[in-house]
Amino acid sequence: MNSPKKRIGLVGTGFIASGFARLVHNHAPDLELSVVLTRRKGGVDFFPWTDRFTHSEQELLDKSDLIVECSGDVLHATRIIDIALRAGKPVVTMNSEFHVTTGSWFADKGLLTEAEGDQPGSIAALREEAVMMGFKPLVYGNMKGFLNHHPTPEEMAYWAGKQGISVEQTTSFTDGTKIQIEQALVANGFGGTITRQGMEGPKATDVTKAAIELARTAAERGQAISDYVLAPGNAGVFVVGTHDKSEWKALNYLKLGDGPYYVLVRPFHLCQYEIIKTVRRVLGGGGVLLNNSSKPSISIVGIAKVDLPVGTRIDRAIGGFQVRGEAARITDVKGHVPIGLIQDAVITRPVSAGQTLSFDDVELPDTLALKIARELYA
Repeated sequence: MNSPKKRIGLVGTGFIASGFARLVHNHAPDLELSVVLTRRKGGVDFFPWTDRFTHSEQELLDKSDLIVECSGDVLHATRIIDIALRAGKPVVTMNSEFHVTTGSWFADKGLLTEAEGDQPGSIAALREEAVMMGFKPLVYGNMKGFLNHHPTPEEMAYWAGKQGISVEQTTSFTDGTKIQIEQALVANGFGGTITRQGMEGPKATDVTKAAIELARTAAERGQAISDYVLAPGNAGVFVVGTHDKSEWKALNYLKLGDGPYYVLVRPFHLCQYEIIKTVRRVLGGGGVLLNNSSKPSISIVGIAKVDLPVGTRIDRAIGGFQVRGEAARITDVKGHVPIGLIQDAVITRPVSAGQTLSFDDVELPDTLALKIARELYA
């Protein structure tokens, strides 16, 4: 007798969500995309099976054995994940923005994990493999091809259209906010740190060489670090670690170099197509791949790109043209407002370009996310 299909509830209907939905439907006969929670009012031409759409959070809970959250919206994700975990539903996310803003509050309140596929989850999976093979990680690394802290709306509209993703996503990738968020999540999840606000981000044509230099820095500090390499033409993630001295000859034979720092590279991350690996991990009892930990040490500050007069409204900071994000040690930025919270916000006192925004600079909507963030960061 065949086992019943596991029911997957999905939150979100964008690029990531639609790709995951197609994968489940076409390539996972033991899983069922049972319900899709959306806030959209009309139809979505690019999303399959709109007959499974619902606006009802209760229907999401009733029809799901596991929930995949990939809305990309911190405030919405915080509320839905709170409801899901209270109902005892395991949650798999592709939403690093949520994790570094409010995720720590939920870290010990149920099974909540970021998925493999986006860079943080891919680093987590590579780290897990490295540790199993005896490596001791020193650097959790990301690769970035291009960086411009101040892209124009016209540039971002062009590239968004060319790449088939939203302007907000394109902008957060380009101005560096997304990679700062990703590496903060990794640092928090594995008890690492950053060397300075904004991280090092060395520009390099030789990723291995740059990665080893970061490892030397980590070794001097005596703590693993999370960082990235600006390496045009390269993609993927890497982990740098040491190994037992007695293994030097074997590792050299296996083309990992002379040591003592060994670079393991995963030259791809396939976002929506890899979420299913973490879904199966959780359904199989494998537990959490990555979360922000219950005691984060790194947050993402919001830095004004332009002068923000009193009364300025910020509909969305991540991926916008008013604010960008940088990773910073929480102890160094007391009173900062995490960039993930700066949504539907109004500036209450003048903010100059380059200034870090604090809770005193903005009026924020009364949300669960705000209550949590004040507890975590204020």
